[in-house]
Amino acid sequence: MFEVWAGLDLYAPLAEIPAIAARAEAMGFDGVMAPDVMSDGFLVAQAAIGATRRMRVATSALVCFPRSPMTTAVAAWNLQALSGGRFHLGLGPLVRGNIVGKYSTPWTPPAPRMREYVQALRALFDCWQNGTRLDYRGEHYQFTRMQDFVKPPPIEHPDIPIHMAGIGPHMTALAGEVADALVAHPTNTSPRYLRELARPRIAIGAARTGRDAAELRLIANPMLATGRDHAAARVQRERQREMMAMLLSTPPYWPTLDLYGWRDVGEGLNALVREERWGEMTALLSEEMVELLLPCAPYEELAARLADDYGGLAEGLLLAMPDDSEDDAALARAISQLRGT
Repeated sequence: MFEVWAGLDLYAPLAEIPAIAARAEAMGFDGVMAPDVMSDGFLVAQAAIGATRRMRVATSALVCFPRSPMTTAVAAWNLQALSGGRFHLGLGPLVRGNIVGKYSTPWTPPAPRMREYVQALRALFDCWQNGTRLDYRGEHYQFTRMQDFVKPPPIEHPDIPIHMAGIGPHMTALAGEVADALVAHPTNTSPRYLRELARPRIAIGAARTGRDAAELRLIANPMLATGRDHAAARVQRERQREMMAMLLSTPPYWPTLDLYGWRDVGEGLNALVREERWGEMTALLSEEMVELLLPCAPYEELAARLADDYGGLAEGLLLAMPDDSEDDAALARAISQLRGT
């Protein structure tokens, strides 16, 4: 069956993360993903680790390029030790506009840079755990100095799983080459996209290094509309439609639109954003698009719908937690069904 992850709320204050993570663990989630948006992703992960005992904790698309691989490696090493082996390191390249304009970081093609980033991380982990001489030399990163008196000590669980976020062909193939899991973007996680584009690209990347493509776990991340009954699910569907329209106004998120022949919709949404005509955006999303890209089902039907969509395509699912904790028990039953427990 599936491993089921909870996506922590982007907007939750850091002080609320322990209670939210404990709630996710009580619901039966296998893990939580800590966003790196409103609060630092490593701080969110640390807060979640401290509040849980069983569940895995991952950073969700940590914005890595503005961070040196050294600082990322140190934080990941510490969190893995703190969690007793429950930490997963999720990395994301982010789009050019944010890397340059928000983080004031030079832009280079992301796939070659991410390959070196992951290789550098693993060289650092090998140095710390096994005493291997640090001598990583790439085009973007070079690490050759690690004094013994500041070197992190070995830990009990040194193999830190690395998740990657990816949409395009190069980053998706790279995940098959170097990562342990690929987390699909919510705009590009339809069953057809995963079957026809993501899975073949993963196989291409895995073949470069002689890996079995099955070694990489694909985590589907659908924009989902659910609730305690059909009426509540439909209300959620309209809220999610607004978010979908906003996301699909961004050109890097158009691969699924291209797959279905809907690029003109993305271009129209992009034009409306530039003109600040926000109220007109959802009208561009047809019922056919919403039905295909936004699964809608009440909690009691949710497991069957997701199993039908993603069975045989994905090993994991990333789901949002209910807004109302009164719905936790209903979603917990769906999680148990998805996990086969």
